[in-house]
Amino acid sequence: MWTALMWGGISASAVVIGSLAALFMNIPRRVIGWIMAFGTGTLIGAATFELLGDALNDGGMLPTAVGFTAGAVVYTLFDLLISAKGGSNRKRSNKKKSDNQSGLGIFTGTVMDAIPESIMLGASLLAGKGVSVVLVVSIFVSNIPEGLSSTVGLQHSKYSKVKILLMWVCVLLISALAALGGYLFLEQLPKEMGAAIGAFAGGGIIAMLCSTMMPEAFEEGGPIVGLIASMGLLVSLLLDI
Repeated sequence: MWTALMWGGISASAVVIGSLAALFMNIPRRVIGWIMAFGTGTLIGAATFELLGDALNDGGMLPTAVGFTAGAVVYTLFDLLISAKGGSNRKRSNKKKSDNQSGLGIFTGTVMDAIPESIMLGASLLAGKGVSVVLVVSIFVSNIPEGLSSTVGLQHSKYSKVKILLMWVCVLLISALAALGGYLFLEQLPKEMGAAIGAFAGGGIIAMLCSTMMPEAFEEGGPIVGLIASMGLLVSLLLDI
């Protein structure tokens, strides 16, 4: 149980690391785009090989398809709501924000992105083989550019360094608790229901990648991000062997 909490916190700590880098270092936006592209590739692999693969094996096609579609739809609906509140550019470092509402949107959107990843990270421990390395690496890598870009957006919204760091520490704690919740909750469910929830998280993650991380990566990093994302996917595959 406590292992799930620990790994959820470790994977989410990358948001704090990215935030610290943005606050105290001058990192080129192109580099942020490259990191984001690599994280996109690894998360695509994690969602495919870990979440959807396990869902198909445990629950079959119907629970997987229903769960995946529901996850993508629910994420999209929440994304539309958060975008209306000022969080549409939460991963973009070059979009200036000017009010507190947009800062809240950035924070809320980041939490929304982190929860499905953390839940499935905790659930991966239920197999009894230890934590999923591919999920930990994928989530950690993708969280670094999220902390970078979102912190720049919060600075444009006139948030102080202390307040920004406190917000990301809150994201870390929420992610750790979500991983713990995924472990405790999914442990009680039948395989078919657990498979549907795993596919639900996979659908949410893929929708998040397509609507936020991939556009930002290309915008900042240029055409080379396709190659970098492909290498991220390859790394994810190698870690899953």
